[in-house]
Amino acid sequence: MGRYTGPVCRLCRREGVKLFLKSLRCDSPKCAIEKRDQPPGMHTVKRRKATDYGTRLREKQKVKRFYGVYEKQFRRYMDIAGRSKGNTGSTLMSLLERRLDNIVHRLGFAGSRRASRQLVGHGHIRVNGGKVTIPSYQVKANDVITVKSRPRSLGYVRNSLESFHGRVPDFLSLVTGENPEGRVLRLPSIEDASIPVQPALIIEFMSR
Repeated sequence: MGRYTGPVCRLCRREGVKLFLKSLRCDSPKCAIEKRDQPPGMHTVKRRKATDYGTRLREKQKVKRFYGVYEKQFRRYMDIAGRSKGNTGSTLMSLLERRLDNIVHRLGFAGSRRASRQLVGHGHIRVNGGKVTIPSYQVKANDVITVKSRPRSLGYVRNSLESFHGRVPDFLSLVTGENPEGRVLRLPSIEDASIPVQPALIIEFMSR
């Protein structure tokens, strides 16, 4: 959604992983990771070995940028995960995966999380029949995600689904057609995370 901007793709090269911030470009041979799988800059070979602190920081920053959350939001998720029962890292990733903008993207309704945030924020998405305009809304098991029954909303989502090359995760189900519909079958776990992540490093960094 929108034209390619250099700084966006440099984030992928800096983190060393596809962040899928640009939907069509990330799935094409023009992806920055495919073309040049190393950090930006002329002197990348001379860079020092990352410290333990730097490794933990990069893991946290990678997750923040991937899901599109700010520091304050991320710390709030950490607080919730820390107070919850079970593994803190797994709970943290589940909270991030349960964001409505992430669910909309993973269903293929939008090509990127940035586009899915716009889709939610502009009122094109329904949860259990009601309009939800908060991208950070936490979906629950058995929630039904639909599109506003308006030609513009349905047209955008249908076009996105036609170009969708990803795989719908196991905790979601998708019904395509005239009125696309997604359902949350269960709450996501650490195995359902969109990117390879080491939550233990994030917990260590945030607990320092």
